[in-house]
Amino acid sequence: MGRYVLRRLLQLIPVFIGTTFIIYALVWAIPQDPFAGKCGQRPCPESYIAAMSEKFNFDDPLPLQYLKYMGNVVTGDFGDTFSGISVGEQIATAYPTTVKLAIIALLIEALIGITAGVLTGLRKQGFLDNLVLVSTLFLISLPVFVTGFVLRLYLGPQGLDLFDVGVDSTDPTFAQLILPGFVLGSTSMAYVARLTRSSIAENRHADYVRTAIAKGQPTRRVVGVHLLRNSLIPVITFLGTDLGSLMGGAIVTEGVFNINGIGGLIFRGIQEKEGITVTGVVTMLVLVYLLMSLVVDLLYAVLDPRIRYE
Repeated sequence: MGRYVLRRLLQLIPVFIGTTFIIYALVWAIPQDPFAGKCGQRPCPESYIAAMSEKFNFDDPLPLQYLKYMGNVVTGDFGDTFSGISVGEQIATAYPTTVKLAIIALLIEALIGITAGVLTGLRKQGFLDNLVLVSTLFLISLPVFVTGFVLRLYLGPQGLDLFDVGVDSTDPTFAQLILPGFVLGSTSMAYVARLTRSSIAENRHADYVRTAIAKGQPTRRVVGVHLLRNSLIPVITFLGTDLGSLMGGAIVTEGVFNINGIGGLIFRGIQEKEGITVTGVVTMLVLVYLLMSLVVDLLYAVLDPRIRYE
């Protein structure tokens, strides 16, 4: 196991370098004027352009720019914006809120989605099965911003004040993030329910399940130990990779619920053409994706004893 983890970590290095280089190139190498609008309606002074070009290494070739940037990132320095605001401090302020929001969304989609998928997978073609299929199709078809607007309208400040995060809230509680977390994870929850349902329905007639039943094992043990563990492998894959998607896709949800998180930080960075902010945040998201893929691979061996890493 130790050798496998080390090998996978080494494999992540070129993937991380390649991905972040592409991101850096897309943000900084696209032909445009990086100083447009930075000095109001007037063109920026030559002294300002020279100072900013030196600060962001605009005069260096793109690969050298990237190496200098990543050299600073490795030490924890994500640079400063054109206005001199530290990107690292912005991320440190916004990231914990988005992490809490993404974890709540992940828990909600896992608990509700897997439960609904197991119940319908074991009892197909019934009322509950049809109800879950229709409701999940509804959630998949409904845009997140519509779900968020409707739920905030009826459960927000005009309904349950507990769920009103508030525009000035920089550190919302877990209770305040339950409703936004549900909205953020609603679409993924529908996919988890359908994926679990299909996997349970496919595996419930497998040989190992029939053998367990023939041995006289209780139904609870057959479902919980044998059927569920094997059926959850594709679900765990989806949930693991979805964590990064939830953090990156929180822009709309955070906007609807006035949450000061990573989503808002990315949105403001794009709006204000602060490439250094966008690059820093997306680099963090790439790292989350890669680490979660490693965790998912390790969970395979826990769920399926036939899988062994050497």
